[in-house]
Amino acid sequence: MNSIVVEHSPESSRLETLGVAKWPTWTKEVSVFQWHFLEQEIAYILEGECVITPVDGAPVSFGKGDLVTFPAGMKCTWEVKQPLHKHYQLDGSKLAQIARRLRALLPF
Repeated sequence: MNSIVVEHSPESSRLETLGVAKWPTWTKEVSVFQWHFLEQEIAYILEGECVITPVDGAPVSFGKGDLVTFPAGMKCTWEVKQPLHKHYQLDGSKLAQIARRLRALLPF
């Protein structure tokens, strides 16, 4: 997968199958910032409205009730238009996530 996938108003059975209610949550105030997805992330938007523009890509909008999949390796700009509150799930184990972050900090 090389692009952002937005599922508008997914079925509650899909959210239950994914275990969304058990995922951690994250909040962000209205802002604009750069981000690099080191691993695939799936997010369920509880509140808010955002536009994400991948480097060399078209803007993608999403908001409350959307299930969004962000591909690993994507660099982008977030524009949080309304305060964001989301459940999220990162791909891989915690150890693998830590290793990717440490590798990203190394100069080689």
